[in-house]
Amino acid sequence: MKKDFRKSTVYQIYPKSFRDTNKDGLGDLRGVIEKLDYIKELGADYIWLTPFFVSPQNDNGYDVADYYRIDPAYGTMEDVEELIGESAKRGIGLMFDMVFNHVSTSHEWFQKAMEGDPYYKDFFFFRKGRADGTPPTNWESKFGGNAWEYVEKFDEYYLHLFDVSQADLNWDNENVRREIQKIVKFWMEKGVKGFRFDVINLISKRAFEDDDCGDGRKYYTDGPNIHRYLKELHDTTFGTDAEIITVGEMSSTSIENCYQYAGHDTGELSMVFSFHHLKVDFMGNEKWVLVPADFQKLKDIIFEWQTKMEQHNAWNAVFWCNHDQPRVVSRFGDEGRYWKESAKMLGTVIHCLRGTPYVYQGEELGMTDTDFTEISQFRDVESLNHYQILQDKGLSPSDALRIVQVHSRDNGRTPMQWDASLYAGFTDKDGVAPWIGVNGNHTRINAAAQLEDEDSVFRYYQRLIALRKELDVIAFGSIEPLAVKHPSVFAYRRSYKGEELLVAANFYGKDCEWKTAPDTAGYRQVIGNYKDSSTPENGVWKLRPYEVSVWFKSN
Repeated sequence: MKKDFRKSTVYQIYPKSFRDTNKDGLGDLRGVIEKLDYIKELGADYIWLTPFFVSPQNDNGYDVADYYRIDPAYGTMEDVEELIGESAKRGIGLMFDMVFNHVSTSHEWFQKAMEGDPYYKDFFFFRKGRADGTPPTNWESKFGGNAWEYVEKFDEYYLHLFDVSQADLNWDNENVRREIQKIVKFWMEKGVKGFRFDVINLISKRAFEDDDCGDGRKYYTDGPNIHRYLKELHDTTFGTDAEIITVGEMSSTSIENCYQYAGHDTGELSMVFSFHHLKVDFMGNEKWVLVPADFQKLKDIIFEWQTKMEQHNAWNAVFWCNHDQPRVVSRFGDEGRYWKESAKMLGTVIHCLRGTPYVYQGEELGMTDTDFTEISQFRDVESLNHYQILQDKGLSPSDALRIVQVHSRDNGRTPMQWDASLYAGFTDKDGVAPWIGVNGNHTRINAAAQLEDEDSVFRYYQRLIALRKELDVIAFGSIEPLAVKHPSVFAYRRSYKGEELLVAANFYGKDCEWKTAPDTAGYRQVIGNYKDSSTPENGVWKLRPYEVSVWFKSN
């Protein structure tokens, strides 16, 4: 029976940090198989796995050297086939992460290009430099430095929007698009039921010109052929199977483009990831700074995307966390006194929105940011690059480290905390130390403890996931923002065929009142993060620190 992705929840796994079964310090595919019953108990419908293909691992697998082979560090093709089959037995579909904007410079295509093969050189963007010997444009790589790398053999540069070892593919070349289609069809035939497309809105380049802002993004974001290329991919591959769901990661996208990317009838993707709401603690587009999160901006962005995507019959992926983001309870919640309350509140706000919720491994436990105190503990190439860049700009090593501690992608990449043992159950006690350090709080924040506690963050997420399946209003309802200008409250109403849902959350660690709230006559509370939630009276809600309360009625 076909799943409805609007009633579904996706669980994201970063295999390298999930579970190590062969004691080498790296997570593997057998570790995912081992924990399938845990994911089934949580209630997830799909598992999104970040890349485990053959890769030099310069960007933790997002530098793919072969889309058809499994990196031995993760396992074998037999392991993948077993994982697909065992997941299906539990009613769980597998969603694979496909990185198609670029390939590793170790990939056969790029290696042949470097041999001078004109067929494969046209798979990439090789360009002559300027007369003065400088790169073709002033574009900045996402990981720092210029986005062009010089190849002396050709007296040309190749484009890499990310790491120097990640060469951008030329999607304007039809032969590239045909190869991509072959890859998707291969995994469909293996039984994969979903695809997540990495930075997919960057595949169509507009022009190669200098950018006044320096980063170049206006020349490659949501480019001129992007919708044609996505529709072509849809029509030739995943669009031929109604059971397959897709999500596109959209970097610095516009909402207008997303109406088409994820429109119900546009024939491109099922849904989109957008990241504007996760830049509210940036300074403009600058990530590597320390500024307080802007709560009003957070609400404005989420509500704009919720309401406008609904108006255009398009679908969101809704989320706080992934392998590229800090842990939400550290970012917008409270690691201390109100850790449990804030973790539950943040989960509720996302899971009751219009869109398919994504849970990132450990989020359902309330896992927090790293407790690293030295730069040597970090592994992320972006973080290490920017640690040096910040110092080059004049910051002290300690100030640069503090910024990295807050914003590093490694915050989401520390080992999954299964139990209170030496390595948190990620690997056995007699195994090799994990590839990245375990958070010291795993002795109190771990799956084993929470499975035994009915008041745990895990059990709360389990109820949130079940609630979406039980109440049609959550999956299908319209959304009405409430308390839009309230300095502490995040609230909204969902409506569908006589059903209504009210969600009210206090985003801060002190009591607050919401005096203009709607009347709750005829409603019943369906979930909340305090055992003794008070009933709103005469339209006045009194919310305790990080309290969230969800009320439902059916006419």
